[in-house]
Amino acid sequence: MALVLAFGVVLLISVSLSGVAARTVLSTALLFLLAGALIGQGGFGLVHVAPGDPLVTGLADVALFTVLFTDGQRASLPALREGWRLSGRALGLAMPLTMAGVAIPAYFLAGLDWPTALLLGAILSPTDPVFASAIVGRDDVPLRLRRLLNVESGLNDGLALPFVLIFLATATQQQSHLGEVALELAAGVVLGIAVPALVALAWRTRILTAEPRLQALGPVAIAVTLFATCHLTGANPYLAAFLAGSTLATLDRTAAEQFEPFGDLMSELTKFGALLVFGALITPARISHLSVGDWAVAVLAILLVRPATMALSLLRTSLTGQERAAAAWFGPKGFASVVYGLLVLQSATPAGEHVFDLVAITIALSIVLHSSTDVPVARALRVEPLDNLPTGGRKDDDREP
Repeated sequence: MALVLAFGVVLLISVSLSGVAARTVLSTALLFLLAGALIGQGGFGLVHVAPGDPLVTGLADVALFTVLFTDGQRASLPALREGWRLSGRALGLAMPLTMAGVAIPAYFLAGLDWPTALLLGAILSPTDPVFASAIVGRDDVPLRLRRLLNVESGLNDGLALPFVLIFLATATQQQSHLGEVALELAAGVVLGIAVPALVALAWRTRILTAEPRLQALGPVAIAVTLFATCHLTGANPYLAAFLAGSTLATLDRTAAEQFEPFGDLMSELTKFGALLVFGALITPARISHLSVGDWAVAVLAILLVRPATMALSLLRTSLTGQERAAAAWFGPKGFASVVYGLLVLQSATPAGEHVFDLVAITIALSIVLHSSTDVPVARALRVEPLDNLPTGGRKDDDREP
């Protein structure tokens, strides 16, 4: 119960300071990460979690699925059609370049062999803009920039998985089953489109009508059903989650709009829970043995590789210079990298511990940098921070005469 108590206390503090965080570099994501480090074995030792614990893998999996499903509802088919040129550049050019760009310093600076270095590059290639909420979650930020980051992060999690599995099999000197990987991806696409499509079409009948008070639970039911189905069938849950959200937004905009406020809160809760547990995994004992070269790999992955590859892929596009810079900077590493890092840790890869530690410090550094720079970047894009936030006191209009 110590973990539950810590979550409740940090959530209360984060909500109470959220108004300040909306105006400054204070980050709620960073608060949960630091709180996890304090209550973990590297801090006061109030909770004991290990990378292989079902709680860690399960929570990271649920958080990633929830975030992708919610983000997918902001990317309906018309939106995907309008932004496919920019998203295609990010996924088709920047993503493979990022894999290679991370693998090179991992080989020369961290001492990994090439298969393991490429494995690390594949793990760190997905992005997660939930830590840049001031950019992605603001309607007054240019739509094409928000759409680019949203679609990129929604699809690259699932697209990175086959590369992770192939390089993992190569690093462990096992045969990579490309047919099985392709089948998992295809099944994720089919389920992600078919399940919400069938439900949305059924909702158009006169018999199946939801009470307005319960309409937001319809997409929740779809998400839970899809999550369980993917895990029972072996389908890729991450592609399925994003495509399901996009399909629902395309076929039933009313349901998507009813779900959006609740979905945002649900994804925030799962994200914060995963960050708290992940922070507890980052102990001095785990990172003290890392060399200067290891830390250099993490720094280069965030400060050089992602910005350079994304900037290159967006050359000669309609984006302004500021928008290209923002897109290049916001490539935070998130839950997909956590899940894939845990997958490596639980495998028979000789350098599994080393790879996971590199992933852990890169994600932690990314959270610190990206979640604390979203507001300054938003200001640079001429987006004003939230003003006139309500306080705990009564409004003047509510006071008795």
